[in-house]
Amino acid sequence: MNVRAISDLGPNERAALFDRDAGIEEIRGDVREIVDRVRTEGDVAVREFSEEFDDVSVGNIDVTDAAERAAEELDDDIRTAIETAAENVRTFHERQVPEDWRESFDGRELGRRYRPVERAGVYVPGGTAAYPSSALMGVIPATVAAGEHVVVTTPPAEELNEVTLAAIHVAGADAVYQVGGAQAIGALAYGTETVDRVQTVVGPGNRWVTAAKAEVRGDVEIDFLAGPSEIAILADETADPELVAADVVAQAEHDTHASVVAVTDDEETAEAVADEIDAQVGDRDREETIRGALDNDASGVFLARSMSEAVLFTEEYAAEHLAIVADDDEDLLDRIDSAGSVFLGPYSPVAAGDYASGPNHVLPTGGGARRYGGLSVDTFMRSTTVQRLGRDALSDLSETITTLAEAEGLEGHAESVRKRFDGE
Repeated sequence: MNVRAISDLGPNERAALFDRDAGIEEIRGDVREIVDRVRTEGDVAVREFSEEFDDVSVGNIDVTDAAERAAEELDDDIRTAIETAAENVRTFHERQVPEDWRESFDGRELGRRYRPVERAGVYVPGGTAAYPSSALMGVIPATVAAGEHVVVTTPPAEELNEVTLAAIHVAGADAVYQVGGAQAIGALAYGTETVDRVQTVVGPGNRWVTAAKAEVRGDVEIDFLAGPSEIAILADETADPELVAADVVAQAEHDTHASVVAVTDDEETAEAVADEIDAQVGDRDREETIRGALDNDASGVFLARSMSEAVLFTEEYAAEHLAIVADDDEDLLDRIDSAGSVFLGPYSPVAAGDYASGPNHVLPTGGGARRYGGLSVDTFMRSTTVQRLGRDALSDLSETITTLAEAEGLEGHAESVRKRFDGE
């Protein structure tokens, strides 16, 4: 793998690195048709699309009982792994639950209260593949928020993956449906004879899932429009090139469209990381996928003229996953605001966050970290402000209110205050 100097990057190269997207526009029309048919035809459309896209004739769409049985029949080692990861994820997300508050401000009693959405929908990718981690990451924040009903859709298969089903049950889902792709998002957003309609839809998926989330946004809340996986590693001369390369390769095995970068201000480290990446790729089962990701225009090993330039590059890249492997990692972290999740030090691989350390792995991609954060308990909460004004407090504000109301031409607003003091 070649090392590129940040200072030599041209406008097109910078655009490829910093203007990443989910790649959904070319399929929006097809997705709209799928969603519209599910909205109008319900289960009939869901079954037809399962046959067409998944090559599965779906009998029971509701597989909640199968998820419960899968949890009961788990091998002990897998059960322990799922339950340990679930406990860590739950503990971290319980720390996020906001508290209602009410305070007095010169006679004005003001506050804020939080309530969960009643019905949440989680998309868990897979089917024949096993993604228990995505089940835990999507369902647990919703259950911690304490909504009344949390449902999951996951792609159908002749034999659904038992580990994924078990994880969905362990995470606390109330209902599980074997529906995948854009049709699953349509079913969650609008409901069918079998699938419960929800208020919020979350979870990772392919570009068909992402495009469908774009279509239903507005009718339901969504987490965000996520694209292929990403990692940026900010390293100095103290970083172990073998470990940096291992994290790059690990993220590259997700998808040929994954974006993986390492940036450093030390030329020897940059060259060593590039060499290590080349050496490690051939040892992986998913070599073809990894090489596709490494060839991505948004991937590479980059050399900065200074750590300040490396930090600016990292901030602009706004990666889904940011690893900082440097002697002064805390100081560097303080200089970077835009990242989905940050991993500090040589013993914090992204894989830890993917599976078991606790923070959520459903994160913004494509530079989305410049604008919002990852999936959390907040995603499933609504806030309401509360206020109670006493007579004296309203009197103190009356001139301010009436002056501004009249300046806006809203006489009724001003009168609604004045009438409370008629006769004085």
